[in-house]
Amino acid sequence: MASSLLPDATVERLDLDDRSWVDVVRGLVPGADEVHDQLLSGVAWQQGQVFRYERWIDSPRQMAAYPPGTQPAIDDVDNWLRSRYGVRFGSPALALYRNERDSVAFHRDRELGWLDDTVIAVLTFGAKRPWLLRPLTGRRNYVDDDMADVLDFSPASGDLLVMGGATQARWLHAVPKVPGRCRTRISVQWRYTSRRGKRDTNPSFYAPRHFSKSR
Repeated sequence: MASSLLPDATVERLDLDDRSWVDVVRGLVPGADEVHDQLLSGVAWQQGQVFRYERWIDSPRQMAAYPPGTQPAIDDVDNWLRSRYGVRFGSPALALYRNERDSVAFHRDRELGWLDDTVIAVLTFGAKRPWLLRPLTGRRNYVDDDMADVLDFSPASGDLLVMGGATQARWLHAVPKVPGRCRTRISVQWRYTSRRGKRDTNPSFYAPRHFSKSR
C-alpha cells in the first residue's frame, strides 16, 4: 500500500548536548490541513483538569485518544517512527490548542517514570506556533517568560519533531500562548522509554500542586 507521507523526507538532527537530541522533519505529511480539519470535527475531544492554586481548573488545551485506523497519514507516521527508531511506542495521543490562549507550560514528560533514555515524537496539524526547548539547569529558577537559552522549532502543519536520548532528563519543552488571533493546532504525540537509568519520582505535570501560603 502506498504511503501518504513525503517521499525521501529529510531528517535534520540537532544535538542538544552529549546525550540529548532533536530530529526535525519538515512537511512529512502533505495535505496536513485536511487531516487537521477531519480530526477537529471527528474526534471526541475531552476537557481535562489540573489541580492548581488549591482548586481544580480546566487544562488550557483539550485531549483525546487516537482511534487507530482513523487517519491513514497518522498510521503511516506511526509505522515510519517505529521503523526509523526501532522502539515500541504506546498508542498516540492527541492534543487540541483551540486558540491563542491555549498552551502548555515548560515541563518534562515525567509520567514516563524513566527519563534518561526516551523517544518522544510530536506531529503538528494546523496553526504554526512556537514550540520551545530550554535546558534544565541548577543555576537559577526559570519563569515561563524567561527566554534565555530557549530554542524555538515552530513546527508548521505536517511537521514532525522527535526528542530523544536524555532530552526529558535534561531539557524542558513548552507551547506558549501567542499574541493576536490564532487558529486551532492539533498535535499527535508518541512516547517511549527504555526504562534505563534512575527512575524519576518527582510529580508529573498533571499531578496536583499546592501553593498555600505558609503560616
